[in-house]
Amino acid sequence: MPAQEYYVGVDVGTGSARACVIDSTGEILAVTTQAITKWEPKQDYFNQSSTEIWEAVCSCVKQAVAQASIDHTAVRGIGFDATCSLVVLDEETDSPVPVGPDFAQTEQNIILWMDHRAPDQTNAINATKHNLLKYVGGQMSIEMEIPKMKWLKENMPEGAFDKCKFYDLADFLTHRASGSEDRSFCSIVCKQGYVPVGIDGSIKGWSKEFLEEIGLPELVEDNFRRLGGVNGENGTILSAGHKVGNLSAETAELMGLTTDVAVGSSVIDCYAGWIGTIAAKAENSADAEATNSEEEPNGEFKSLQDSIEVVSQRLAAVAGTSTCHLVMSADPIFVPGVWGPYRDVIFPNRWLAEGGQSCTGELLHHVLTTHPAYNEVGKLALTAQVSIFELLNSHLEKMRVEEDAPTIAYLARHFFFYGDLHGNRSPIADPLMKGSVVGINMNTGIDNLALVYYAAVEFIGQQTRHIIDTLNAAGHNVREIYLSGGQCRNDLLTQTMATATGLPVVIPYYIEAAVVLGSAMIGAKAASDSKKSLWNIMSTMTKPGTAVFPEGADELNYKLLRAKYDIFLDMAQRQQTYRDAVDKALEGIWSVHKQCILTMTSKSYIQI
Repeated sequence: MPAQEYYVGVDVGTGSARACVIDSTGEILAVTTQAITKWEPKQDYFNQSSTEIWEAVCSCVKQAVAQASIDHTAVRGIGFDATCSLVVLDEETDSPVPVGPDFAQTEQNIILWMDHRAPDQTNAINATKHNLLKYVGGQMSIEMEIPKMKWLKENMPEGAFDKCKFYDLADFLTHRASGSEDRSFCSIVCKQGYVPVGIDGSIKGWSKEFLEEIGLPELVEDNFRRLGGVNGENGTILSAGHKVGNLSAETAELMGLTTDVAVGSSVIDCYAGWIGTIAAKAENSADAEATNSEEEPNGEFKSLQDSIEVVSQRLAAVAGTSTCHLVMSADPIFVPGVWGPYRDVIFPNRWLAEGGQSCTGELLHHVLTTHPAYNEVGKLALTAQVSIFELLNSHLEKMRVEEDAPTIAYLARHFFFYGDLHGNRSPIADPLMKGSVVGINMNTGIDNLALVYYAAVEFIGQQTRHIIDTLNAAGHNVREIYLSGGQCRNDLLTQTMATATGLPVVIPYYIEAAVVLGSAMIGAKAASDSKKSLWNIMSTMTKPGTAVFPEGADELNYKLLRAKYDIFLDMAQRQQTYRDAVDKALEGIWSVHKQCILTMTSKSYIQI
């Protein structure tokens, strides 16, 4: 066996697949990326292809190993993460099953996480008020898997649903890599209504009563076979990084690896971001250092026992198209509008809460690309060879100087932007939320675009505070934000977030690779064969980050952002109030109108 060992991480995001290779110190040796297709056949419908994604994954891994210039036989483990998207396969053939709305599109067999096709199914599920819903924040989100499965049953061609089995995308990847049907606690607890055995009287994890009550008795058949089965009976469910098996011969050949590579139990992408960042020590902060140790006899991590207070004070904000907010606790803490508490999803017997913003990167992209001045700004950025965000940050500073304003935030002091353009995930938990603006004028030039962009940045910071305040009010003690993703490179955003929340924002050593690094750590855990805990691996492999600190309480921006936070909360509440007022005024009218239309249509058919 080679003296040096290497590990591979795979991350499947909304728009691309990535792979990285790391050594035993956590040093990233290579990262490769390949785009994947996202179909939008109708508004709020988003599909992908598991065949295309798997081909992209294998290609990325093979390229990353080649770029790392290592002996491919020295790769000992591989870990996977992915978006929480629903993969549908034929039980008998393992082939893709189309998910509609055009069921002739056979390659489209994934309903993407951001798909909102199932509001009626989601409402019906939540109307049951079943006890297990309290473990997903009080109600299931439209972005979770069970509402999507219910939509499929109600809309697929006759008989098609009966032939299906279901995976969260991350579990599909470990299945495809190893042939194993093992599932991860992360996927099924967070997105499929599984309550680990022993919690609140849960006997099998899956609830027969719940699935039958919501109209999915087919999923109960044969001990919940099509969901992965019952742990220890006809299925196996594992926490992050526990070994599911080795690469199959077919997969090893496609990836340019060997069948000696151990495959770790997967996680949802944002949880890989938690794994890849949360053990960092910020070089310029007073961070308490987590200790390292080997496994305890019970298979758990002594080191986390020593540092759980430190870990529980750190919120991982994993930013991309959307942003997920994760915080661990030793005991369950129920937070209204925040998903969880989830047990066992990373470490056995530890709990995580998951808040989130439905669009952050996508929000910034939207406000830029829909503005009349976008093309002009794009040309300027290209000429200057900087990103559009860098150009706009510089332009805002130029505006500040020209207007003799004390800060950039002061320029937008009377501009109020609420940015829930794709609904609110947390803590309002309302998919019907939309955006709103107060203070628009007739300007359409670069100055206006810069202010709108800043307002979106400000919104992201204010909503982050809203989520953290809600977490802490319920019993958490978040004191630091561990941000990852490309947004870390935006100094204006990180400083605004720090000042809005009043908390330091820790930037990881590997800014845009934190998630795929977390997956590689899962691979290292699988290869350790229980000799090391995942926490020990994280503590060893996570490099120091840097911290951005909030401005002081006597500073203008601090005072300004606090005043505007109250307005932010008011804008959210007023939107719901206005919507309710209109709905109340229309009560009964629309149903009568529809009946008149149906009657008239029926008469016209008779006349024909």
